[in-house]
Amino acid sequence: MSKEETVEPVVENTPSYDPPELLLFGKWDSIDVQIHDVGLARYISLKPVLIPHTSGRHAHKRFHKSSVPIVERFVNKMLNAGRRKDKKTRTGRGAGKKLRAISKLRRAFEIINYRTGLNPVQVLVTAIENAAPAEETTRISYGGMAYPRSVDVSPQRRIDLALKHLSVGAVRSAHKNAKSFEECLVDELLLAYKKDTGSFAISRKEERERVARSAR
Repeated sequence: MSKEETVEPVVENTPSYDPPELLLFGKWDSIDVQIHDVGLARYISLKPVLIPHTSGRHAHKRFHKSSVPIVERFVNKMLNAGRRKDKKTRTGRGAGKKLRAISKLRRAFEIINYRTGLNPVQVLVTAIENAAPAEETTRISYGGMAYPRSVDVSPQRRIDLALKHLSVGAVRSAHKNAKSFEECLVDELLLAYKKDTGSFAISRKEERERVARSAR
């Protein structure tokens, strides 16, 4: 080979690879979901996940649950919805059965999408916004007497109360009912989405705010 000849480097034409989009259950996108309540936007995580199960990575970290996907937080509340009032731990019928709760929520989302044609993640987020109470009462002791006083609810507690009432409403509706739990969950979410007082969560919110207005 003469000195004038040059060897060109070999470049392999490797196709570019774009990672697939993470759709919830492989069907629904959470990126386009809109949060209309500005006060709750920071505390509702719409991180795209395939399965709402992070294996408790947020445990033992203060306020880290705000970074947990909102769908998983709702699943966690479903596990705790059937416990007794005097029990502080998750000892209800659904305790420890998270995969079963996820499958029930997936079935409920499929029914919502079939009935309305809407993104079920958007339905859940709007239902949480409508069911989150803005005021509640606390007891203040003064001079040996306790008085109820109206206070504003923090955004994190607003979401916790909304998730709790939505899950408890579905469990109570399914008790001694011919409908399945998935259908009762769909009814509760759609009623809260429409801000209907037939929803257990909406009725509890209005009751809390009514008592708070009388204690101003």
